[in-house]
This record gives sequence, structure tokens and C-alpha cells, in this order.
Amino acid sequence: MSRHTGSWVRPGHNVSFYQCGQNGIKEYPVAKSPHRAKAWFPYQDSRSATLVIKEEMYLGAPTTDQVRNIALVGHGGSGKTSLAEAMLYLTGVTHRLGSVDEEHSTLDNDPEEIRRKNSINLALAPVNHKGVKVNVIDTPGYADFLGDAIAGMTAAEMALFVVDAVSGPQVQTERLWKIAQEMGIARALLINRLDKEHANFDAAMSALEERFGHRVGAVQIPVGAEADFKGVIDVIRMKAYYHTDGEEEVKEIPDEFKEAAEADRDKLTELVAEADDALMEKYLLEGEPLTQDELETLLDKAISQGIFIPVFVASAVLLQGVEDLLDEIVSFFPPPTAHKPIPAADGGAYEITTDGPTAAFVFKTVSDPYIGRLNYVKVVSGTLEPGMELVNSRTGKKERIGHVYQVVGKDATDIKTVPAGDIAVLPKLSDTVTGDTLSADPSIVFAPLPLPEPLYPVAIQARTKADEDKLGTALNRLVDEEPTLHLNRNEETRQTVVSGLGDVQIDIALARLRDRYNVEAETLDLRIPYRETIRKTASAQGRHKKQTGGSGQFGDCSLRLEPNPGKGYEFIDEIVGGRIPRQFIPAVDKGIQETMAQGVIAGYPVVDVKVAVYDGSYHSVDSSEIAFKNAARIAFRAAAEKANPVLLEPIATLEIEVPDEYAGAVMGDISSIRGRILGMDSPEAGVQQITAKVPYAEVIHYSPHLRSITSGTGTYSIQVDEYAEVPHDLAKRVIEQAQAEKEQ
Repeated sequence: MSRHTGSWVRPGHNVSFYQCGQNGIKEYPVAKSPHRAKAWFPYQDSRSATLVIKEEMYLGAPTTDQVRNIALVGHGGSGKTSLAEAMLYLTGVTHRLGSVDEEHSTLDNDPEEIRRKNSINLALAPVNHKGVKVNVIDTPGYADFLGDAIAGMTAAEMALFVVDAVSGPQVQTERLWKIAQEMGIARALLINRLDKEHANFDAAMSALEERFGHRVGAVQIPVGAEADFKGVIDVIRMKAYYHTDGEEEVKEIPDEFKEAAEADRDKLTELVAEADDALMEKYLLEGEPLTQDELETLLDKAISQGIFIPVFVASAVLLQGVEDLLDEIVSFFPPPTAHKPIPAADGGAYEITTDGPTAAFVFKTVSDPYIGRLNYVKVVSGTLEPGMELVNSRTGKKERIGHVYQVVGKDATDIKTVPAGDIAVLPKLSDTVTGDTLSADPSIVFAPLPLPEPLYPVAIQARTKADEDKLGTALNRLVDEEPTLHLNRNEETRQTVVSGLGDVQIDIALARLRDRYNVEAETLDLRIPYRETIRKTASAQGRHKKQTGGSGQFGDCSLRLEPNPGKGYEFIDEIVGGRIPRQFIPAVDKGIQETMAQGVIAGYPVVDVKVAVYDGSYHSVDSSEIAFKNAARIAFRAAAEKANPVLLEPIATLEIEVPDEYAGAVMGDISSIRGRILGMDSPEAGVQQITAKVPYAEVIHYSPHLRSITSGTGTYSIQVDEYAEVPHDLAKRVIEQAQAEKEQ
């Protein structure tokens, strides 16, 4: 069945449509569009074809000071994607208002995003408003996709925190706020969904002031609430804005809102005055009001420096407040040159500048099974253009820049030049992934993204032999795309392990393996890397004798095993009088080590044992290295069985940070999982840091558990740093399970 899709095009632009599928790329040129009309493009299978639009100078080539980079961040469900969709629609980039709930969002177009009705990927929404290019970076709000939110903020000069008008600031909002503070980027807040039932601007504003401090101040207030929400009042310009029937009307402030608007303007003026000593003295000491020009001149400086944190209001689905928000972004949000210097790998930093060699960092990689790899880059210096050759600082190899794209959802526009501070997408680079530096000067290397450590490991295996052959390649592609997924092969447990930020991220990785790469995989219980050791000294003889006709095999050795706590394996040669010839001693040592690796009670490696070979015998003809190696195996097993062998388990050190009110619950929980509290500290007001020792088997998947008992507010780090004896009852179960697996 034939399907159709398309994209709006602007008047007077040459447009070509491309079908990118398994049979290559086919171009469909279209004449200049006489008006803003829909251009349709047919293809056979929406799952195997991607529409790429090529339009000359779609948004023009801005200069650095004509760019604004805004990351939309906050808790999941606050309406970040809806806000970005509203911006796309109001600026004419899309022909209809995209909706997550109705499954026609421009930005949430991944099959898993559509199914879950939630963002799981960073997405770009570049728009042109009043001659300024605004790169809106929509980020996920779920904790498992924190990496994309951090990547988005790394590429932006402003983090706009979107808050639900009913729920107020939630856990992920506060976590991201702290990260934004540490990154040193400017922040603003937007109270969204003011049309919802029970929406309360005053309550939300009070919660923001309580959580984020006195520098938070409203620059907009709503006209009405819930079903009666019909406009916003701009406190900066003291005007009311109403969005009706696709048009925005500007009116005088209704009388009933004038007092509130004036009070918010007074607070705004008082805070922004701190950005200039002379004007602060004029306003606070001399009592003279700031002029409108003085206020607006100071506002962008105060926002950029974090002196003032503006609060906006909106309903993205009703389009109320969105156009006024775009006005303020263009007027007062910091340009790229106001960004804190980009950290360098050597501890230095680079300013965003149009001078110097072209240099860009990759903050996001997407692997498409049909188009290939797409790298999202922020240009830090110089100008990026098609045809350039840039060096990847990680690999040392040159990458030729064939095309430079501007991407909106699944649509990509070919652009000719990208100035410093702007964002672009580079397709089909051979070996470039998230965190890489591309530069004309190989000495320029940007610091890696400050991503969280993945603490949720699972073992993964293919369902069939055919899938097994493809699994490794597909997993590596997923890891390239999502750097908070780590992949390793644990040879000790013989498992392929994928670590992520949580179970949802792992579930989506499995879905992508199936949908993108046609690989069916499943997760398994992670095997705990237990160890075995001995608790007392014991000796035994091992004799290997075999006669099969012709030369036989003969080896004989006596071993003494002693505990060697904390010192690993130690081999001692006590042979005297030639009881075992010198050339066979290394074979005894090798046989011991091979047996230790296989374990003696549950198949886990034996550690911390001192072994002495003190006696033996040999045959002048039949003795050989293999014979003595086998004899050592027999002797070691026999001695170990008499030396009180025990099972050891890995012990992890946990450092947990939680708000004061959850400290008691966390400590009680640690005690219930065989943990031991080592101490507590308070790194900042209202926060407790708990250090504990806990068996690793109890906290392999501690991430969702900690979220549950702390309502998502707790964070932790984990480090396996010692082993301890497993309690008898538990050890018995582990040994029985190991023996059952061996029999199978």
C-alpha cells in the first residue's frame, strides 16, 4: 500500500526530496514553491524509508550573535516536547501542532517514544524568530535518560526548566537544576499547563521560590487559570498577550492584575539592578526608578550571570504564552559568546569564537539502520562547512565533512555554513561518536561529557544462533549512540554485560535491537563473581599414573596448602634431593593455578592460598610435564577439601546521598540487606551522605530500589573493593545451584 508524507516548504525556495532506503537514495526535485504549501512525497514502506528535505537557506546562515541555544529540561510529563512542538508550529517550521498524546509528534518519532508517549531521546527543534535562529533542544525527563539531558545542557547556553502547573518542581527537575549549577549555565523556569484542572500559578511560584531561592522572579503572570486561562501578562513590558485563532493580540493589563504585575516588576527591577553597581545605587539608595531601556539592558546580563532567574508561564497545547516566550528568548537569553568557556581535556578551556581553527564537539550520536550514523555537533570556534577535513582527536584520523544538516525530527536540511556557537548534524562520519572532538587543529581536545556512571548491569544473550552472530555489532552501535550504556565481556562469569542507568533504558535497548537490527535478545540474571578460599592448613598427595601401551604417564607430588589472606597466590618449591626433577616444577605450578581457576566447591576461582610442593617421585621414562600437571590437580583438590574451603562474596562500598527525611529509611534498608553503616556526613544543608558496606549481590540493581524508598531523590555510587565469607545458609544455596548447573 502506498503511503505519503511531506513537509511544509517556504515560498521561493528550491526543494529536493530524497528517499533513503535499502536500495539507496533517490532524488525527486520539485519546482520552486509559489506559496507556503504542502509538498507530498510517496514511498512504499514508512518503516524502511526516511524523508530528507533539502531546501536552500531554509533558515538562513546566522552569525554567532544571531543564535540562541536553549535546552528544555525538567521532570517527565511537564510538557517539554509540547512546548518545542508549539515553537515549531508558531514559527512555520511545521504545518500542524504536533502532539505526543495523539502520536503525531514531530520530535518524539522513535517507535518506543510513540508507544510510551514519553521522550527517550534528545531532539532538535531549530526555529527562526525575528531574525534569530533558536536551537531548541528537547531533552528526556526520565531518570534513565539523564545522559541526553546533560548532553543537551552541554550544548546550550540556557537551561529552560519546564514545570507542571499542578505538580510543581519534581525530583528530576531538582536533580537537573543542581547539575546545571555545576555546569555553570544560565537557568530559567517556565510554569506550563496552566490550563489543566487544579493548576495554580501562586502555589507553583511559591514552590519554585522555596526550592530554588530568592533570585527566582516572575517575568510573566497568567490571565486566568484552568479552563479560564486565556493569556499572559508580560511584566517586563507591562502588556497583556492573548493568543486567539492563530494570532497574538497585545492589550493593556486588565485592572484586576495590575497590582500583582507591578509587585513582580518591582522584584524584577530590584534583582536585575544588582548587575550594575551604578544603577543599583540609583535604584536602591537614591530611590529613582530604572527606565525601560535600563531595565531591558540589564536583564540579559542579570540572566546570563545567574543574578536573576526568570519565570515564564504558558500552555503549550493552547499556544498561550509561547510566542511571548520566543520574544524574550531572542531579546534576553544569552548568545553563544556568553557561554562559560568549554572545558578542555587538559584542564584548560576554550571560548566560543568565530576566530581560530574550526573546532566542534559531538554531544549526541544517532545510529539509523538505513541512513547510517548522525553526529550532533556544537561548533566552538571558526566556521563549519561541507567539504572540510577535520581531525578526530580520539582516533587521530581525518574525517571528511560531506554534508552538513539541520535536523527537525526526521527531516534534514542541507546547510552551507555553521558559525561558532551554532549546532548542526553531520552524517556518515566513519568513526566519530559522542564525546569526540573534530577540529582543524589536532591539539584541540574538549573534555568528555560529564555523564553519570551506569550502575544497572544485566547479562544479555541472543535467543538464536543467527541472532548471536549479529548481537555484538548491534550492541556496539547502541553503545555508540548512548554513552550511558556500557558494554563488556566478563570472562570470569562468561557473560556479556550491558550496564545502563535503569531497567527502562535496558528495556528500550532490547526493543531497539529487535526493531532496528532484527536481533532478538534477552536478559539473564547476572552471575555474582564469588571466590573460594581455605581457612586452615592441609596436605595431600596427588599421583597420576596411566599405562596405555608404549610410553605411559607418571607424576607424583605432595602439596601443602595454607591460608594466605589478602596476599593472593604464592607458590613455594621445597623439593630437595631431586625428588621431582627441576624441569617438572613449573608444570606443578601450572596445574595448581589451572585448578584454582576452576574452583573446588562451586566452580569459582580460589584466592589467597600459599601452596608448597614438598615431596614427590618420578619415572625416568614415563614422567612428563602433563603428568605432573595432572598430579598437581589431584593433590590440590584433595588438600583443599581438607582445608575447610569457604565461599567468598564481593562486598561493595556504597555512598548514598539523600534528603534528611529519607536518611532513616535508607539506613534501615541497608541493615535489612546484610549491610553495615560506616558513617554519615552532611555535605550541604538538608542532605545526608551515608557510607555503607553491603554485599554486592544485594545491590546489583540498587538504582530502582533507592528511587522507590526515597521517592526518586536519592543518588549513589558503588565500588566493589573487598571480599568476605558468605553466611553458611546462603553459601549452601549457591554451592547447590552451581552443582546443579554443572550437572546440566
